[in-house]
This record gives sequence, C-alpha cells and structure tokens, in this order.
Amino acid sequence: MRVLVVGGTGAAGSRIVGEALRRGHDVISAARTPRSHPSGPAEVRGCEELARLEASDPAAIAALAAHVDVLICATRPPHGVDAAARVEAVAGAMAAAARSVGRRLLVVGGAAPLRVPGSGRPALEDPRWVPPEIRPIAAASLRQLEALAAADPPSGWTYLAPAADFAPGLSRGSYRRAEGVGAQGVPELVVSADGASRISMEDFALAVCDEAERPPGRSRVVAIGW
Repeated sequence: MRVLVVGGTGAAGSRIVGEALRRGHDVISAARTPRSHPSGPAEVRGCEELARLEASDPAAIAALAAHVDVLICATRPPHGVDAAARVEAVAGAMAAAARSVGRRLLVVGGAAPLRVPGSGRPALEDPRWVPPEIRPIAAASLRQLEALAAADPPSGWTYLAPAADFAPGLSRGSYRRAEGVGAQGVPELVVSADGASRISMEDFALAVCDEAERPPGRSRVVAIGW
C-alpha cells in the first residue's frame, strides 16, 4: 500500500510514518518544511519521498495523493496562527483533494468532539477532560470535524480522535476503539477502568495504520484509547 502522510515530520505524524514503514508500506511524508534524511526524525528516514507541501492547498495535495492509496492528515497548527481557522482550512483542502482524486482520507483529530461517557456532552464542555488552558486549541478540533463533514469526499473519511491525554510515551502494543458513523455519530471517549482517558502517540499510530488497512466504508469518527 502507498500512503501519503501530510504533517509527517510532526510528533504524531512521524510516528504514523514509522509504523507504516515497519509494516512494509511505501510512504510519502509531506510537510511545509520537510527535514532532510540526516537531520529529520528517525521515523521518516526510510520514506520513499520527503515532499514540501502547503497543507491548505488542495491542488498541491491532490498532485501527491493521486499516486497513493490512502491520504493521512496529521498536521497541527503552527504557533501564532488562528488554530480554528487553520485546521478548518486544512481539513477542507484535504477533503477537496481526496474528492478530486478519489482517495480515502484519514484525519488525526482531537478529543474535544467526543462525548463524555454517560452524559452525551462533548468533552470540550467538561474541564475534567479539556482543561481551560487548552480549550481554545481543543475547540479547533470541532471546526476540523465540521469542515470534514461538510466536504464529505465520496471515498469516505475517517476522523481519528485520540484520548484526552495524548502524548509521546511507551507503546503497549494495543488500544481500544469506539466508532460512530458520520459527523453526528460521535462516540464516547475511551476511558480505562481507572477512570483515565489516555493513549500514547506510539499506540495511536498503530490505530491509524490499522484504520488505513481496513476496507473502505462509510465516513466515521473513531475514538482511540487504552
């Protein structure tokens, strides 16, 4: 399988690239400022190609996506920009590119749209899961999902939402998932027996690659956690 990872030099993106390479897939890693093999993250050094790409340019994305089987968006807004506007623009561009070349689209999102277990409220509205200091950036993931749903490429999209506590760490080699269909079918946060909602970026990368290898289906939101 050939995979394009946009944002492939970032924290989550480089781990997705590394996992895809370990599985034997051909990977193109794209970023606004791609790093060279010697100085870039170790995970990207086996890539078929390191491409320079502006993630809000649908024509540029489509030019790369036309040569792969699956398009994965793992970008994060840079410091100093309007996060909500940026992720909305990128999600729209990714969906437009996927539509134009008929490719599947997987988007790394955030936990904010997921439902609080037992309440039906978005995690964004509960400070236990989204502390006030990160609420502005978390709120951007709602706009991201809305933009994706509005574009709705015919080949389908998958919005992958990590647990509330999402950071680099050790890999357990496992994860749990919950799925909803379409933007309105948003699942609950995945919460462990101790009441925590956590996943490492390493195990999240496992989940992303597993989703990429699944047969195409309806557009869906997938929550990932331990």
